[in-house]
Amino acid sequence: MDNVKLAASHEEKAALVIDPKDNTAVALTDLSKGDLCIVRKENREESIVVLEDIPFGHKIALQPIGRDESVYKYGEEIGKMKVPVPKGGWIHSHNMYCERGMKHGR
Repeated sequence: MDNVKLAASHEEKAALVIDPKDNTAVALTDLSKGDLCIVRKENREESIVVLEDIPFGHKIALQPIGRDESVYKYGEEIGKMKVPVPKGGWIHSHNMYCERGMKHGR
């Protein structure tokens, strides 16, 4: 019975890489600063220290991404960084931009 309680109380902090070209992973749970996040990519797992709170469904950087460098998710470029982000950092609209949206006045 103790093992069942332990398993139920432990929520794995994990993120999923959709495509091998991606430099981001999608958070499968809410991630908190300092968490050790297990990132699943193809047939392997990697642990990344979370540098800031990252909500469920948002992106975590798998590697440092510099200013104006491309952000990849689903194997496609989804935008570029406004500012550099380190490995383990949160990537979202606050620090990323989309050139296609800018060309259309958005």
